[in-house]
Amino acid sequence: MDIKEEDTSEESKKNHLTYYRSLTKVITQIQDERKQESEPAIITHLDNRIKAMEKDKKRIRDMFPDIKEEEWDDNTN
Repeated sequence: MDIKEEDTSEESKKNHLTYYRSLTKVITQIQDERKQESEPAIITHLDNRIKAMEKDKKRIRDMFPDIKEEEWDDNTN
């Protein structure tokens, strides 16, 4: 299987920043939903979704180490 090289162009950087910020918003929404949930299976499912999204956020941050901390979370609210 071929390993795809990561695209770190300026356009890709812009798109990944947008995606990263959207992941941040979705994680916040899922965390709010989790607080209202009482069913253990659903809580586990929501926790797994959050973990997967956090892993994707880390992958994106690793792709663009030159982006400053404040840029990652800019305009997420």
